[in-house]
Amino acid sequence: MSADAIAFYPGSFDPPTNGHVEVARAAARLAGKLIVGVGIHPGKAPLFSAQERLEMLREVFAPIAAAEGAALECLTFDNLVVDAARDHGARLLIRGLRDGTDLDYEMQMAGMNAVLRPEVQTVFLPASPIARPITATLVRQIAQMGGDVSAFVPPAVLDRLKARFGRTPA
Repeated sequence: MSADAIAFYPGSFDPPTNGHVEVARAAARLAGKLIVGVGIHPGKAPLFSAQERLEMLREVFAPIAAAEGAALECLTFDNLVVDAARDHGARLLIRGLRDGTDLDYEMQMAGMNAVLRPEVQTVFLPASPIARPITATLVRQIAQMGGDVSAFVPPAVLDRLKARFGRTPA
């Protein structure tokens, strides 16, 4: 892509996983600036606060973006993803895909987003075979029950999970 391109990578990132890391690395290769947006939804009760998620994302993604030559910005948003992307100057909307179920859902979203904001192009980035089964929901559940999630999250996130649950899940 272009060094002046801005990519917007939205998600809940509760918590950031190794799958998120893969997508962020690939997105940083496509754009000169990667904006990671933590979606805030009043109806959801996340494990980590928005501020905690932003801190983890900056800690984990900053070295990745720097290694790929991309600037990184992490922020929150509470509006439509395509509006948040547009509001921050992004013309690329990054979406990770794990499997066919993700593809079906994401194709519907991409179609709707293209009607709402045709200037914002959705880019799908496939997960590697090792990252395909990783979901933040499963990571939270395993960690809450004292299971080992070290293969699924970056070390900084593992430390936060250990601190949150008061035991060593790894």
